[in-house]
Amino acid sequence: MKLLVTGGAGYIGSVVAARLVDDGHDVTVLDDLSTGHRDAVPDGATFVQGSVDDARQALAGVHAVLHFAAKSLVGESVSRPEAYWENNVVGTLRLVAAMRDAGVRRLVFSSTAATYGIPEATPISEDAPARPINPYGHTKLAIDHALTDEAGAHGLRAVSLRYFNVGGAVGPFGERHAIETHLIPNILQVPAGQRANVDIFGTDYATPDGTAIRDYLHVDDLARAHVLALDYTGEGLSADGAHAVYNLGSGTGFSVREVVESARRVTGHAIPAEEKPRRAGDPPVLVASSDRIAADLGWSTHHDLDRIVTDAWAFVQKSSLAPGPPTAAR
Repeated sequence: MKLLVTGGAGYIGSVVAARLVDDGHDVTVLDDLSTGHRDAVPDGATFVQGSVDDARQALAGVHAVLHFAAKSLVGESVSRPEAYWENNVVGTLRLVAAMRDAGVRRLVFSSTAATYGIPEATPISEDAPARPINPYGHTKLAIDHALTDEAGAHGLRAVSLRYFNVGGAVGPFGERHAIETHLIPNILQVPAGQRANVDIFGTDYATPDGTAIRDYLHVDDLARAHVLALDYTGEGLSADGAHAVYNLGSGTGFSVREVVESARRVTGHAIPAEEKPRRAGDPPVLVASSDRIAADLGWSTHHDLDRIVTDAWAFVQKSSLAPGPPTAAR
């Protein structure tokens, strides 16, 4: 198939684009490189530098779109919500309109489990109330609603995938952000010599070791889910249009201390940790259930926490030895 991957020069988008190229698809990556990297575009893919507003020219002959392009920093979304509504929501609406005009009726959307906000129960199922607590989550939920309406009115066949934290790397494709907010890469900055210690925010939660529990998925497992979802838009959804929403998660999650201990095992580094008070708004447990996608699409995780950290650490080590800036989503 001929496929368009928006945001395909970013962390998750590049891994998915590489897998699609390996599967024999004709892949075009559309990315404005505001947070992505030109060298993350896989060999064999066509690269178009531009925003989703430029998608109309890239849609000729395309059979399906995988949409990753988005602003995704929660803190920034609070201080600059207008940028998130413009980029995430308005940009996606323009993309969907261009797809409609081009007759492209298949879409896989990289959504987020942040749409659920602070859950009433965990693991979080797709039936849980969607009450996001920040503008980033608001914009992603708004897009999901728009896709449901587009499917009903104009025959779009779409799948939204909602997940929390992603880690690991696949070969040369890994996580590198100018502003790093994710736990695993921040921990690995310690053995990489980029910081003295890692901060643990909150050690008095009602969890087995007192620290917050979060979901972590290997980016390779996430990429497989996107490929399965792409197939499902062609074979599993009604030709008259439908929008399916699936959560992706480990089902159990890992505590902050468990992630730090995994990094210590993998790197052989002591990784000093400094305990600090809780951050406002941090719930004790955020874990997604993947029962529905397991039943419908046959997806499950293949990689455990140590594998996630091992692959992320290998990427950090290779990147630190490479010429130019260090090489490293959501």
